[in-house]
Amino acid sequence: MNLTITDVRLTPILVADPPLLNTQGVHQPYTPRLIVEVETADGVTGVGETYGDTKYLELARPFAEKLHGRPVSDLNGLFTIADEVAVDSSRVSGQVDVGGLRGVQTADKLRLSVVSAFEVACLDALGKALGLPVHTLLGGKLRDAVEYSAYLFYKWADHPEGVPAEKDDWGAAVDPAGVVEQARRFKERYGFTSFKLKGGVFPPDEEIAAVRALAEAFPGHPLRLDPNGAWSVATSLKVADEIGGILEYLEDPALGTPAMAEVAARTDVPLATNMCVTTFAEIKEAFTRDAVQVVLSDHHYWGGLRNTRQLAEICRTFGVGISMHSNTHLGISLAAMTHVASTVPNLHHACDSHYPWQSEDVLTERLTFDDGKVTVSDAPGLGVELDRDKLRFLHRRWLDDDGALRERDDAAAMRLADPDWVTPAVPRW
Repeated sequence: MNLTITDVRLTPILVADPPLLNTQGVHQPYTPRLIVEVETADGVTGVGETYGDTKYLELARPFAEKLHGRPVSDLNGLFTIADEVAVDSSRVSGQVDVGGLRGVQTADKLRLSVVSAFEVACLDALGKALGLPVHTLLGGKLRDAVEYSAYLFYKWADHPEGVPAEKDDWGAAVDPAGVVEQARRFKERYGFTSFKLKGGVFPPDEEIAAVRALAEAFPGHPLRLDPNGAWSVATSLKVADEIGGILEYLEDPALGTPAMAEVAARTDVPLATNMCVTTFAEIKEAFTRDAVQVVLSDHHYWGGLRNTRQLAEICRTFGVGISMHSNTHLGISLAAMTHVASTVPNLHHACDSHYPWQSEDVLTERLTFDDGKVTVSDAPGLGVELDRDKLRFLHRRWLDDDGALRERDDAAAMRLADPDWVTPAVPRW
């Protein structure tokens, strides 16, 4: 068995995205992703996926070159390679990560998001070579299926007039009735039994009304609200006081650990985050100040599946809950999320996933949700197969783009509908 890496292929793509609203603006009609393939001397290929904006692609290219000749099993070495790859400071200095809405970007965060795709690809290839599923390489699964939550968004019926886009059949959701109808369709199509609403779009009273409507329509179903740090401490406490009793947790109501700690000290409503705890260095302050009670992990943020497991163990040590954050992703990432989630003992909350919103994929067969869960594959590697025709089609779309869509920019997309739109200052309310 020869596990030496002989080829690495990087394929940037553009995939269709519906007009989903958040506090920064609206999703563009297409979003960039990067597909990574790692091939060994024996012809075994592993696949990974991450963000596809130019700054990630520019870092992935020199990273890929350094992989040639290394064993696919050298997972720790991936972080050494990352440290050797320079990051253009102009790409990250003072900028906010719009796609993940996880605060200010840093060179280290950028590197970890790139490492994550290569680590998943290497684990996939290693699993295939050894005849073992990725969850076995991570220590073994503890559950046969992983539960996911319906990810609800305020949404326009269509992208702005005149903008090339793919049609979807979800319709609009800009008020409580629309949100409830969207949730009903999620439940009918996929069997989800918990619901998360992306907030920070409308004034808090309107979003409170939407959560109350969900609670009335789906009694007993766990509910979450995530305004992405758009509220002040006072507003966060007001919302917690009004609907805290019907929320499983309130996610990132205020921006940053100090503000979250102040909210947490004055309410019993659990607070979750994927914004103020996104690196290991940020854990100490958040945990010692009891600023968060649930951390939403994301293997793209944290540098891969093994770091995600390490994060889960730290959370268990400190008695902090763990679940999983999601951004616009395809089936490769969902498979990776499912494998690592199946190995986490203290996973007591359904994970997030954008996957039902994505009408396009690069796999020969889409992953499916049954009763809101994804079955954990026992096939070697991730258990997914790349569809090269689909990959070529989505890559051609990226090649044909004039560059306007190669960077995730929700504010720019909003300005197509509202030329005067300016990304709101935080706190927005």
